[in-house]
Amino acid sequence: MTLATRSASVVLLSLALMSPCFGQKTADCSKVPDHGKLRTALIAAVKEGAGANSGLGNQEWAAVVNRDGIICAVVFSGPSRATEWPGSRVVAAVKASTTNAFSTSNFALSTGNLYAGAQPGGSLYGIVMPPNPAFTTTGDPESFGQPNDPMVGKAIGGVIVFGGGLAMYDSKGELVGGLGVSGDTPCADHVVAWKVRRGLKLDAVPMGVAPGPSDNLILDIQNGVSSSGYGHPSCKGGQPPDEILKNLNQKIPVGPRH
Repeated sequence: MTLATRSASVVLLSLALMSPCFGQKTADCSKVPDHGKLRTALIAAVKEGAGANSGLGNQEWAAVVNRDGIICAVVFSGPSRATEWPGSRVVAAVKASTTNAFSTSNFALSTGNLYAGAQPGGSLYGIVMPPNPAFTTTGDPESFGQPNDPMVGKAIGGVIVFGGGLAMYDSKGELVGGLGVSGDTPCADHVVAWKVRRGLKLDAVPMGVAPGPSDNLILDIQNGVSSSGYGHPSCKGGQPPDEILKNLNQKIPVGPRH
């Protein structure tokens, strides 16, 4: 093989190896909040504390996905990632993915609205699934919760059916993606997510299964049965959530009127 032939072969091989990079499309995150806006809204909501949010008053993780389920931002509310539950980083991302996956342009389902149906005997039993471990267990921990978090740009999938995930609708009623919050009780996560969504002005929810109508949690499980079929259990630990959740959509109403 001549030097020219060898050189040409190297070039062709290099192009072949690089072709997936040329074909990869950057995720469109223009319709969902960026890292800075999400973190600002999360910090503001968490600062209200357990008395306003219920639960333990913990620091929280939050994540957003676009309508294709691609993670666009991952943040934490505390001074460092060590002040939040480490496992809640991935849980927040899966909550965001779940609510986006099961909401539509005219009907919102929070992750907590899926709880009752996912129990044994329910119509959604078996729906719970783990995320893709290839996207959740890799990367430099120093980048977790930063703009370059290794989950950003990935569709990690998975399904979670307890509170903390809310679909995001812009002022025109367009479903733009999902928001997930984790780090406290599921009820507190839901309340914090509700306030974060409001702070981001992405709460023009068109319809839902809860009163309002909305995608609020429904605490109607008695003896293991949800009368609505969309119930979620009340959460133990810290400040009780029942009254906060009952009045949540009255104090912070969602809908096209905003």
